[in-house]
Amino acid sequence: MRFDELKEFILENLRSKLDPRLSYHNVHHTEYVLDAVEKLATEAEINSEEKTILLTGMLLHDYGFLENPKAAGHEDRGCKTAEELLPKFGYNKNQITQIKGIINSTRLPQTPLNLLEEIACDADLFYLGSDDYVAVAEKFRKELINMGQTLSAEQWLKLQTDFLEQHKYFTDFAQKSLEPIKKENLKKLEKTQITDSKPHHKPGFSEIAQDIVFMILGVLLAGIALKGFLVPNHFFDGGVTGISLLIHEITHFNLGIIIVLMNLPLIIAAYYSVGKRFAYRTLLAVVFLGICLTFLPYFDLTHDKLLISIFGGVFLGLGVGLIMRTGAALDGIEVLALYTLKRTSFTITEIILGINILIFSIAAFKFGLETALYSILTYFTASKTIDYVVEGLQAYTGVTIISGKSEEIKFQLVNTMNKGITVYKGERGYLPGSYEVSNDCDIIFTVITRLELRKLKNLVYDIDPKAFVFANTIKEASGGVTTRRQHH
Repeated sequence: MRFDELKEFILENLRSKLDPRLSYHNVHHTEYVLDAVEKLATEAEINSEEKTILLTGMLLHDYGFLENPKAAGHEDRGCKTAEELLPKFGYNKNQITQIKGIINSTRLPQTPLNLLEEIACDADLFYLGSDDYVAVAEKFRKELINMGQTLSAEQWLKLQTDFLEQHKYFTDFAQKSLEPIKKENLKKLEKTQITDSKPHHKPGFSEIAQDIVFMILGVLLAGIALKGFLVPNHFFDGGVTGISLLIHEITHFNLGIIIVLMNLPLIIAAYYSVGKRFAYRTLLAVVFLGICLTFLPYFDLTHDKLLISIFGGVFLGLGVGLIMRTGAALDGIEVLALYTLKRTSFTITEIILGINILIFSIAAFKFGLETALYSILTYFTASKTIDYVVEGLQAYTGVTIISGKSEEIKFQLVNTMNKGITVYKGERGYLPGSYEVSNDCDIIFTVITRLELRKLKNLVYDIDPKAFVFANTIKEASGGVTTRRQHH
């Protein structure tokens, strides 16, 4: 491996041919990263061949910007360069494969698979844990603006804060030496936080009023379903509500208190795994339901079991669906499924199904098979009603975004919502009255849970109010980063 010759060739190309608008991803960044690799490689005590492979990977990790100054796909272009160029400098196929892995590991969000890739990731973002952070970050801000993105002071500060909060170092040296400085840099950012931890999206009066009406109406409908149909006739539902009904039937304890207590641990889990706003709204809805059930009297509307199971499910589904429209939940079963998902190989649908099978099996054993079967019909009716109210959203939703500010949206989706994205190359325009006007654009596709749809729309429309966003149902999703922990 003739690394010194390769280094001279690559650095000269970066100096002379890179787009001058790249104030961050330029030759100085590559030289800075190579110095960081030297330091990290020495601390990790890797051998000379591994060090050369690592240095080569980082020499080429941003070389794709030479072909196209836009960030999208520069890792792929770097890998292509490695395949074409490195054999001329004495690298074999196995070494090139390792180098491609190093280049790809620096793609955000970083996913290193071995020690060399961990060192590469830490070297690439070495500056986050250094005294140079402010100066280097400013270069990156200028680059984003140079490439056509509009960033207010508030947006830039929020972007930096979120990125530092979510970033982690991988190597022992970086964790011990860089992480403390990174935390100090984060504290400095938080002290100057203009938005003062307010939500990224500021809902208007009409949106707040609509949410309040939906929440009150949803809780009342759910209360009517429970007190007017299910409880007087000893019927059950699925999820946490079903578990609460079982406990109520067995112990005869206050149903409203049981529902609040059963949901409380899941709301706490949602605070960390889904988001603060979702957790607060869900807590409010559940407490309101508990109060409603405590003071709402029992009223037996009908004794027809078929009508009870169907219309009990309809009213319950309407209530839960309206609550979901406000960005909250009335039943913590999906939060429990998301939490369990990280520790098993089952899908969310399978986890929820398994929990409900257990509930209905206990109901059949304790209260008879007929009651359990009618309760299953209630659950099915409620589920379909919820799907109707929230426009057919399932456990996962595919979202397509078309915007003239796609670069900033991509960056926010990956680094703020921690989502994997797929980008299609397309054209936008061709509008009535201006058919001849069009321009190239990136069409962004990502997969989210239905609990995250509201946040994603807020994020996109804060960047580009004119963005075209549409969602479609996905029955199941696996692989990629769909199952990773989400930061709201």
